[in-house]
Amino acid sequence: MSLTVISSVYSICSDAAGVAGNIFAFVLFLSPIPTFRRIIRNGSTEQFSGMPYIYALLNCLICLWYGIPIVSPGIILVATVNSIGAAFQMVYIAIFIAYAENPMKLKMLGFLVSVFAFFASIVFVSLEFFDSPTRQLFVGYLSVASLISMFASPLLIINLVIKMRSVEYMPLSLSLATFLMSLAFSLYGMLKRDAFIYVPNGIGTVLGTAQLALYAYFKRASQEELRHPLIVP
Repeated sequence: MSLTVISSVYSICSDAAGVAGNIFAFVLFLSPIPTFRRIIRNGSTEQFSGMPYIYALLNCLICLWYGIPIVSPGIILVATVNSIGAAFQMVYIAIFIAYAENPMKLKMLGFLVSVFAFFASIVFVSLEFFDSPTRQLFVGYLSVASLISMFASPLLIINLVIKMRSVEYMPLSLSLATFLMSLAFSLYGMLKRDAFIYVPNGIGTVLGTAQLALYAYFKRASQEELRHPLIVP
């Protein structure tokens, strides 16, 4: 097999992994829709927090900037998935602000301005003070920190599942999509030889595996309890 054919197959495999990651990420981006349907239906944000969408927006913007060719050539699929993610988060934040009470509106607007100001400062510093290789390192480390903090959030859900011995608050579709997205981008990062992609997504894959294992364990345990109910004399 010639080097040209090997290179072509290698490129097709890496692109396939990146496209798969985009598809699974799209499923994740759709997951808050039931929450916002409830907010719109009730005309109130109730006790829901808007902070997860603020954090997700910042993460998407940083990773989007990392995937732009001027920072990291050859990984445009990282830019595409995070541009879509940023658009979704902006829509969710806009809806949240529209239905929030006035004090919360001001707080969310303040956080939103802070996110864009922080992102603008990252863009300015990376363009103004770094050449191409060091720019990629600078933005890459920021993206890794952002991704790891995002992937750490399921630890709270895992703790809740263990404490309550119930998978009620850990939907299978969300856990599966998280695992598949992380796995796809881990492969994409390895094929692109980019540690800033495969390291945080590798962590996400491990956490996603833990969620699926817990889901299977507690789901089976609950089914066994239904089959063999406790008989109280």
